[in-house]
Amino acid sequence: MSCSGEVVEADDPLIQIKPAISAQLKKAKYGVADHSTVELCHWTKKSFKHEGSCYKHKFYGISTHRCMEFSPAGMHCENRCVYCWRPMEFYDSMKMEPEQVAEPKEILTKLMAERKKLINGYYGDSRNDKQRLDESLLPSHYAISLSGEPTMYPKLPELIKYLNSLEATKSIFLVTNGQEPDMIQKLQDEDALPTQLYLSTNAADYESFIRINKPKYDDSWERWNRTLDMLKDLNTRTVLRVTLIRNYNDQKEVIPAFAEMFRKASPHFIELKSYMHIGRSTNRLEHANMLEMEEVRKFSEEIAKQSKIFSIMDESIVSRISILQNNERYIDRFIPTYANTN
Repeated sequence: MSCSGEVVEADDPLIQIKPAISAQLKKAKYGVADHSTVELCHWTKKSFKHEGSCYKHKFYGISTHRCMEFSPAGMHCENRCVYCWRPMEFYDSMKMEPEQVAEPKEILTKLMAERKKLINGYYGDSRNDKQRLDESLLPSHYAISLSGEPTMYPKLPELIKYLNSLEATKSIFLVTNGQEPDMIQKLQDEDALPTQLYLSTNAADYESFIRINKPKYDDSWERWNRTLDMLKDLNTRTVLRVTLIRNYNDQKEVIPAFAEMFRKASPHFIELKSYMHIGRSTNRLEHANMLEMEEVRKFSEEIAKQSKIFSIMDESIVSRISILQNNERYIDRFIPTYANTN
């Protein structure tokens, strides 16, 4: 209470991931800071030993060991996608109020410290390349795509601008489920778009969309389509990422609808990837829901044929993914600052 007798409101506390959930995330080798999360992905760890690189290296030239994958909205998402291998059972909120979120610099400072702790554990293994470990401590690529939906973070434009202000930053990828089209528009309006924007695209019709994404918003299909319609006008590289799930969206009958959708949206690239039976998705789907690489390849070839504007650009057999390139909106697949790097 102030001298005048008025009640002084305390500042709104920052959103925090619940302690019990945070403990489980840390046990699973996540770094946690307030409402944000960071992790060393499978391919980053393999790259330390020169045992392979993420398909993003093959497709776009991204340096795997210097990639930092994180989310400013670790436990917030508007969907409960059936194929998600992240801990979505822990997601507990549909709203992140601006006055209750951490500032971008604060998020990055804390997550970098958490990430350093994770990396430090790899110095004790002589099979790891010490130079690569040293280099990995200073990321040059940021993948805003871990758990949760990053476009729910209200200060995302400021976050992307902050990342771009860092001297070592070469590129930023943002993955969205398309449920926050207003935020995508805000990124465009504030000149804060990432280097490459991914839109998760798993259904060509409403019924499949609901079955696969299990959205929480009543107008989820409309929201997603608004985001889809924006792609061709955004001033950045765009990608539609399709997770193919057997008996959900892999039937040949859906190919014409997908091809027409892709043609109208006209992204620069389309990534068609098999569902992988890993993580928490194993509680919802079966191993049999995965497609073989040959099936992904055939699906991609038919999409390219029927769309008329896309062609097969490349593939990664180990990741069961095929990538198509837009021949009408051709751009160099390799991000310029990364071309010919390891």
